[in-house]
Amino acid sequence: MEIPSRTELLERLRRVPGAATVLDRLTGAPPVAVVGGVVRDVLLGATPVDLDLVVQGPIGAVLELLDGQLLDGDLRAHERFGTARLTLAGQRLDIASARSERYDRPGALPRVGPASIVRDLERRDFTVNAIAVPVNGPGAGEVIATLHALEDLAAGSLRVLHDASFQDDPTRLLRLARYAARLDFTIDAHTLALATAAVRGGALANVSGTRIGNELRLLAREPDPIRAFAATRELGIDRALDPDFGLTDDAWAARGLELLGDAGAPERLVLALAVRRLAPERARALLDRLAFAREDRDAVVAAASTAPALSAALGTATRPSEVAAAVHGAGPEAIALAGAIGPAEAARSWLFELRHMPLLIDGRDLLDAGLAAGPAIGRGLAAARAAALDGRAADRQAQLAVAIGAARAAAHG
Repeated sequence: MEIPSRTELLERLRRVPGAATVLDRLTGAPPVAVVGGVVRDVLLGATPVDLDLVVQGPIGAVLELLDGQLLDGDLRAHERFGTARLTLAGQRLDIASARSERYDRPGALPRVGPASIVRDLERRDFTVNAIAVPVNGPGAGEVIATLHALEDLAAGSLRVLHDASFQDDPTRLLRLARYAARLDFTIDAHTLALATAAVRGGALANVSGTRIGNELRLLAREPDPIRAFAATRELGIDRALDPDFGLTDDAWAARGLELLGDAGAPERLVLALAVRRLAPERARALLDRLAFAREDRDAVVAAASTAPALSAALGTATRPSEVAAAVHGAGPEAIALAGAIGPAEAARSWLFELRHMPLLIDGRDLLDAGLAAGPAIGRGLAAARAAALDGRAADRQAQLAVAIGAARAAAHG
């Protein structure tokens, strides 16, 4: 791999969205380096999403110079723990003091201490992420990398920095799957052996469900989540979380994601397929253990458990109003999964057309027409919506006439 000149590399880093504003404010700061994924992606010619900065020494002075918006906590707490996350010029920044790490037991959170930038790189997950570029001071633009980092980057290979890596931090197993899928990198043979042994040895049981859940959510949000879940399957990570957890039908997932488009959350759809072999209560318990938000948990479980019946209902719908009745109350991920089983056009028409068709009247119009408040109002509006969907009531007056007739029938029925 050809490394750019120091000047060219700094210029490439400045072209990262929001980075120029950040780097311009670091004049006079303690030594600061850009590190990790941002350097990896810039060297690969990709566009990084976030910036990771490492400070040689306490981070307080750098935080004051940047004057960004802290995303959690206050300045004093961040100075004490040596890490901060903030936004500046629309760019999210993670800032940390250069540090070493020691693990008292497998899966424990590490004990940290001050260290050089070289020692800081040695604690990282994979060699391709153990690369730094100082952005101020006399060494600005110089590439600092651990052993094998640049050759692994050039070869497209994922390698851990030491044999205890997955034992120290088992969440690296999920990151291994995520990076293999996103970067299209192969896993170094020795690293693969270590990962397989860690999974089979129950390493994931040594770390909290919250930390595993955080990594699983990141994996599900990957640009190609199907490939990311396939990597967990190949490594046995999915079955280590639950014997029946995991994506087993990639084609169904691909059809579902294509149908869903931007109408819902792709990560919910993929996770719904990953839990579909679990009974709803068991799926809910697993997602609770992994600290999923209630809204996400319920949407995932609902999509997994209702998609087959929803597909059958959509398959018999012949009119738009029948499509609406079939999907009543279902989330977009469940509808997309149902459509991926068979009735794709019915699902697509609801997700991108029918559900956005406005009703030109509301309950106040029926009350103004002399109808009494009560359940009949809702039935009248439902009838008007069905007529509008089927093209039988295109304007306001036609919808009002249908609604009044249906409401009166319901009131006297």
